[in-house]
Amino acid sequence: MRPSAQTNGIFLYVLALAARTHGVRVHAFCVLSNHYHLVVTDPEARLPAFMQYLDGLVARAVNASLGRWEGFWSADASYSAVSQADSGDVVRKIAYTLANPASAGLVRHGRDWPGLWSAPELLGTATLTAARPEVFFSATMPGTATLDLSLPAGFASVEEFQRLVGSALEELEVKARAEAPARGFLGRRRVLAEQPLSRPAAGAPRRTLNPRIAAQDKWKRIEAIGRLRTFLEAYRSALVELRSGVRDALFPAGTYHLRVEHDVRCAVPA
Repeated sequence: MRPSAQTNGIFLYVLALAARTHGVRVHAFCVLSNHYHLVVTDPEARLPAFMQYLDGLVARAVNASLGRWEGFWSADASYSAVSQADSGDVVRKIAYTLANPASAGLVRHGRDWPGLWSAPELLGTATLTAARPEVFFSATMPGTATLDLSLPAGFASVEEFQRLVGSALEELEVKARAEAPARGFLGRRRVLAEQPLSRPAAGAPRRTLNPRIAAQDKWKRIEAIGRLRTFLEAYRSALVELRSGVRDALFPAGTYHLRVEHDVRCAVPA
């Protein structure tokens, strides 16, 4: 996904379609050359379908634009979804998302990144429009798609939200510049000069942790982890019942695949 007008246009178009189709509210995004970050709210519990739509269509469209057919995304794992405990954690995660180009040593400021990047002053208020790309998509697809950058819950105003994110982002970018390697930042020109089909000389280090919850507050983190464990225990218990022949086994609220594909009985969300 090396930034280009065509690749940027494909991703924004598909992201707008995916959000509209699955009722997902997008708050912030950053699309780097080999991965992307989104901060979203999923009010209709359709995140897996949203991600399948987004990843599948981006892969086929960008592949077509590059004249390639091979697998596009890594086969090692699916996407990583991390829940935020409160509004402060949302701010920190959005700042982390927008600081990625600087943290990765690519450009000194996130707004210098030539790929898709939601500037702080657009958050919570902007409507972005993408025209249907000239490659891959048929004429039956919408001619344009619009994406609203919505305000997350828990903030008194758009102005407050933007101010908090901007301040947190500045701190992270200052830190990234202070810790930059001796060679400095790659820079826009060299980013755009990269070949889309090239590969890094060495693979990325494999990490042992894949967090599901982001909470700076210790007690909120413990509470969220407790809710997750309660869900997993209830899910596994219901799955044992289902496999033993109990067709009306009650699964906890939040069950996705078995609810969508096999119509299992689920508890009503709190």
